[in-house]
Amino acid sequence: MGSVTQLARLLAELDEQLITCMRCGFCQSVCPLYGETGREADVARGKLALLDGLAHEMLQDPHGVRERLERCLLCGSCAANCPSGVKVLDIFLKARAILSGYLGLPPAKQLLFRQVLARPALFNRLMSLAPRFENLLTRPVDSLLDTSCARFTSPLGQRHLKRLARVPLHRLEPPRSTPAGASGLRVAFFAGCLIDKLYPAAGRAALKALEHHGVGVEMPAEEACCGIPALSAGDMPTFNKLLGHNLARLDPGRFDYLVTACATCAGTIHQLWPLMCASLSPAAQERARALAAKTRDVSQFLVETDLVQGQAPAPDPQAQPLTYHDPCHLKKSLGVFREPRRLLAANPAWRLVEMTESDWCCGLGGSFSLEHYDLSQRIGKHKLEHIAASGAATVATGCPACMLQISDQLSQAGRRVAVKHYLEIYADTL
Repeated sequence: MGSVTQLARLLAELDEQLITCMRCGFCQSVCPLYGETGREADVARGKLALLDGLAHEMLQDPHGVRERLERCLLCGSCAANCPSGVKVLDIFLKARAILSGYLGLPPAKQLLFRQVLARPALFNRLMSLAPRFENLLTRPVDSLLDTSCARFTSPLGQRHLKRLARVPLHRLEPPRSTPAGASGLRVAFFAGCLIDKLYPAAGRAALKALEHHGVGVEMPAEEACCGIPALSAGDMPTFNKLLGHNLARLDPGRFDYLVTACATCAGTIHQLWPLMCASLSPAAQERARALAAKTRDVSQFLVETDLVQGQAPAPDPQAQPLTYHDPCHLKKSLGVFREPRRLLAANPAWRLVEMTESDWCCGLGGSFSLEHYDLSQRIGKHKLEHIAASGAATVATGCPACMLQISDQLSQAGRRVAVKHYLEIYADTL
């Protein structure tokens, strides 16, 4: 996003969207970051006031503006509860793109995004090699959660990280194009980086469910990242490159829906691909809009198309307690929260026990956790307490990023609670 024309266009779009904010402050009560700090500058209203006149602020203190903008989880709680319908996420992402175009990216992000993430074949090769060296740098901590921590001083601090999959999903389940079965439907399956490289069991559960329900699957080779890490950092060149790569491999005319088991990928493809593709060709923009319209979370697809229907069976008398965490991208961005619970209820071996504030952000927020780990942990602590209070033996969710954060919290606290994708619970019934 280096051209002055693009910068001016984004600034004009930003000014138009900022007008709708009434400065009412409703966003305060739902912002997890404001809940921890109590700082007006951390809540959406404070950031929007800062952005009013961004061109002037960029000249006065561009680094200060960037710092305040990056203190945000992009969880969408403010947008979901805004009485004026302010598109806060759209505004923040455009503002970050403007600032990155003006200031440039930090060197580490340039290296990570433009030299690795933007090159899917290289990214896959590097991540396939990484497990061979994982044991040299980390030591196992929790066998139930499959987490490890650094053996030596690490830039990642004392995090308990989910160990990399020994074999990624794209090798366990190679590219395919199968015809529609009994359902008469075909879908494209978008795995996403975290399911491919950390949680292949969730991807295999999704494919098992689609096959069980007679759904044909299009799974192209070398899918790229959906682009949300680069977009969140304001790196539009990398985002556009990843988007173009995926658009070339996903022809919406070949399938009825595009489904994914990653809440973040679903939200990005459905909402952000058509919003942030203005610099691509008209044909590419049209394809992005067509794919966005067809995008569904797997649970949403299975319930919406009546492939999972009828009354859920009564839980077995010996059913284990299970609780569910609502990912922000699934509930607040897409309004999907009943559908995963319907799939969980299909397994009588588990009894759903709702936790308090199941839709309160887990605190990860992508790169927010890397740059503000202390705040991320403080926000996540509430989720940990609510999971523990539910008495559940397992916590299920629909976002691999949330699974990472919750596993870190549980592992560090020594809580023996398993973390699973809701599809793993559902697939056990098939």
